[in-house]
Amino acid sequence: MDLFSQSVILPAMLTLNKKEERPRAEGSERAMDELVKNSANPPEAGSLVKGTVIGRGKMAVYVDVPPFGTGIIFGREYLNAREIIKAISIGETITAKVVMPEGENGYLELSLKEAEQAIVWSEAKKALDAKTVFGLTVKEANKGGLIVDWHGLDGFLPASQLKSEHYPKVPDADRGKIIDELKKLIGQTVSVFIIDADPREGKLILSEKNPGSKNRKEIVEKYTLGDIVDGEVTGIVDFGVFVKLEENFEGLIHISEIDWSLVENPRDFFRVGDKVRAKVIEIKEGKISLSIKTLKPNPWVEAADKYKKGDRAVGVVIKYNKHGALVAIEEGVAGLIHISEFKDENDLRQKLELGKTYPFIINFFEPKTQKMTLSLAPLEVSSAGF
Repeated sequence: MDLFSQSVILPAMLTLNKKEERPRAEGSERAMDELVKNSANPPEAGSLVKGTVIGRGKMAVYVDVPPFGTGIIFGREYLNAREIIKAISIGETITAKVVMPEGENGYLELSLKEAEQAIVWSEAKKALDAKTVFGLTVKEANKGGLIVDWHGLDGFLPASQLKSEHYPKVPDADRGKIIDELKKLIGQTVSVFIIDADPREGKLILSEKNPGSKNRKEIVEKYTLGDIVDGEVTGIVDFGVFVKLEENFEGLIHISEIDWSLVENPRDFFRVGDKVRAKVIEIKEGKISLSIKTLKPNPWVEAADKYKKGDRAVGVVIKYNKHGALVAIEEGVAGLIHISEFKDENDLRQKLELGKTYPFIINFFEPKTQKMTLSLAPLEVSSAGF
């Protein structure tokens, strides 16, 4: 178990018996209490609850959660938290996250692992607000910057947020040479602070630059919603693209704002050093969000004049997901054909192959919210009009 789990996570999750001499982290317990006290009554899925361990089975832990009844940690949640569970004794107080308010046999189904993650992200938010500086070890390098570990989370340190002595200065922005320079920092300790923490997207962004820089607020105040800005791509990550707007300041183009068509990898669209033009779509907490697709014609506007519910349309299968398959009937206009239309996932993949076109019927079409659902057109009418 790592140092953070020993000194912060476990003390925050487990109020141990007085006989057990284990370190406590009062700050984390307070953060935990703040999360718990907001739980609904009765508890809803996703809320945190406190309870006392009252029994253990071969693959289950039973928890008394007054006044709601008995909770259980079992199955996948038991396996995910088995290292934490090893340290728990009957009679101890724990904090868990509600997975299902009323599961099998009326038990509250609980998760320790998700509670641990909730507390970690709570600590990240506190560190963000306090501009706390951490000494972290660089574990990976990529084209966009460095990856460091912060209490079990992968934190991204964009190259543009490195101090000048660490910034890769290479001629012609050669990507290969940039990576070579960044790899030299692997294993080194860097002093960083958190500049963005978003648990929903698993996004933790850090900076090595002086957190007290006087220019940031002044720079942000120069921009307004709707501004068209020019910048340079400084980092590319799975969730988007970082763009330097001016010295020591950059904005983020989220993957959903790159193009109207489906974007699965921002690296297919950009390279570090590319010059881009974007629109300011959000200014919040000293950060600027940008969009490139809003500078292009919205294909849903034109589609609104061409399609309606009940129409037949030819579409190409562009992606599978857990709900079914995404089908594009125009460039940038895609809808879902639900898996319930098929026997199972295999049946769906056999009848709808990626990259192939098929006739569909539009079941729901709402261009204002850019939502559409489809079903496969019957074979007897598929040859007409396609």
